[in-house]
Amino acid sequence: MKKKSLVTLMFGWLLLFVMAQTGHAASGSTSIYLDGQALALPQNGQVQNVNGNVMIPIRVVAEELGFDVNYEKKTRTVTIKQPGTTLILVVNQTTASVNGSEIKLPVAPKLAQDTTLVPMRFISEQMGLQVAWDNTAKAAYLTTPSSGSGSGNTGNAGSGNDSGNGNGTDVEQPGTVVPPVDTSHLANVTGIAFDNNSLMIAVDRDVTPNVFTMSGPERLVIDLPQAQFAETLANGTPLDASKSGSLEITDYPDVSKVRYALFSNNPSTVRIVLDLNHKVNYQLVNENDGLIFVNLNTDPSQGGGTSGGSGKKTVVLDAGHGGSDPGAISVTKKKEKDFNLAVVLKVKELLQNDPNINLVLTRESDTYPTLSDRVKIAENVKADIFISVHANSGSASASGVETYYTRAASLDLAKVMHKHLVQASGLADRKVRTQSLHVTRETTMPAVLLECGYLSNKNDDALLATDAYRSKVAQGIVDGIKEYLGLQ
Repeated sequence: MKKKSLVTLMFGWLLLFVMAQTGHAASGSTSIYLDGQALALPQNGQVQNVNGNVMIPIRVVAEELGFDVNYEKKTRTVTIKQPGTTLILVVNQTTASVNGSEIKLPVAPKLAQDTTLVPMRFISEQMGLQVAWDNTAKAAYLTTPSSGSGSGNTGNAGSGNDSGNGNGTDVEQPGTVVPPVDTSHLANVTGIAFDNNSLMIAVDRDVTPNVFTMSGPERLVIDLPQAQFAETLANGTPLDASKSGSLEITDYPDVSKVRYALFSNNPSTVRIVLDLNHKVNYQLVNENDGLIFVNLNTDPSQGGGTSGGSGKKTVVLDAGHGGSDPGAISVTKKKEKDFNLAVVLKVKELLQNDPNINLVLTRESDTYPTLSDRVKIAENVKADIFISVHANSGSASASGVETYYTRAASLDLAKVMHKHLVQASGLADRKVRTQSLHVTRETTMPAVLLECGYLSNKNDDALLATDAYRSKVAQGIVDGIKEYLGLQ
């Protein structure tokens, strides 16, 4: 087990002991130092007091402390493992097993709503840790058995016999100033999304994810070491002041929720958890190009690929430009990126409840995925078609709509999409054209780029700015998608 897991577990007991002595909660102002380094405490790791005994949910034991935990619902048995130690507890039974030997518990595990509470003191006494508490500073100073020059008599760790003055242990003394952690080398997690039964994580530098499963209940955990959250996340992903958040998942049968938090700051680690409805197979795709995918559409007999179970068609819709790239600027100083996004979001509204289509957006806000990112999204979700939405710029007299493709396999899609774009826009037909564009060239599925009018033309520009025109173009795109996919 990692040192921080031991420390966090021990702290849960220590904090409740201090609370019992002082008569008030101090979790918001308490600090913990492991071998002189400050630790970040998980926000959802709150312990509970049951009849004077400190208890903690098994989910916290598993996810926040890093133990291997299994819960057998039929027998209501909890098994907690770490290297060299196996604990077996049964709900409402005061006898537990430690490496095969029976031990009397001070309090039995309890069911509480949708989780099981286990006694913190019992678990902590199996781990061994040296502890000093500074009540004035509300700080715990912890030392693992292998990190200091102490006596190694750690069997009483968590016994509550510390005097509170910091003496008697070989740890940093209370009041030691801990230098701030240098975060300049950390990767920033800039976005988290779940679509087409795949988790997508955007980062700004290379990371090596650690992916593993947990049971009781079923979960898929993705740890990103040497990483932290960016100040804000893209695509409207919620991130609260404590650097945690969640996404409710309603459209996919495998996953009920995506939860994420800063799991540790020593080393700084972002943890993302998929709450599963059952066991799943998964495929990690990480090419160190800024996007990490965890794909649940895998067939174990084929070593990957789509499962084909839903029968839906996957459409990737790309709002061109965005973020620092405004695209073309209109004669009235409007930005192309805003038009592109507005149309794409209208298409999303029209298609998001369609039972035959999985719609994946390369961006849903004013961000800039690179051209390679856009291609990678389409490839990783195994899109059936890719459509990029733009507005054009040229001479002041140029007006109308165009559709571009690169590969011959995209020509039929281009013809269908262009027909509906012309009808919906009411602008001049500037034909289907071929051009070597990155997103239509590097994708392997049929892919087109739509130019929905000329921002450099004052009449087109006036139309492009109206909600009515954007709605017409969005409907035209929807009609084209459905005709091409045979869904009309």
